Amino acid sequence: MAARLVAGDACEPSLLEHAGALAADLVVAVTGADEGNLVISLLAKRRFSVPRVTARVNEADNTWLFDSHWGVDVVVPIAAPLISLIEEATEATDTVALLRLSKAGVAVIETAITSQSRASGRTLGEMRLPEGTIVATVVRNGQPTVPDPSVLLRPGDELLLVSHSATEQEIHAAFQ
Repeated sequence: MAARLVAGDACEPSLLEHAGALAADLVVAVTGADEGNLVISLLAKRRFSVPRVTARVNEADNTWLFDSHWGVDVVVPIAAPLISLIEEATEATDTVALLRLSKAGVAVIETAITSQSRASGRTLGEMRLPEGTIVATVVRNGQPTVPDPSVLLRPGDELLLVSHSATEQEIHAAFQ
């Protein structure tokens, strides 16, 4: 399985189609806007018949919307607990599995770039990711960014990766 990065508005059906939604086994909607995540989920499930759709809820009051009616199979917890989990976990290690979505067969793994990391000073496009792994976002100064291949990784960056096969150790080896 190969992962492709396509930058743009994933709420546009043509972009999802260009990104390969017609052949996708899984779509993960992790934008910073609940409306966007719901639209992406609904398009993935209904228009492209993607078997598994995972979506992040950003606002706790919107959690009730993230269900099968909107095409969501697995809900990723709201940002505040996820950020707390990241902060807690990264005090002990630089790479950690944050969430295992057993029904979807994927894990969400976080790794932090330090000045000693092999990835520091390299672009995302230069990194060799383990098979079946994509970068969902790069968090810099508390702000998530689109994981474009030209993004230069710097100490302090936190990467959230989604993988159906890589282990924490493989992610660690790729970036640290």
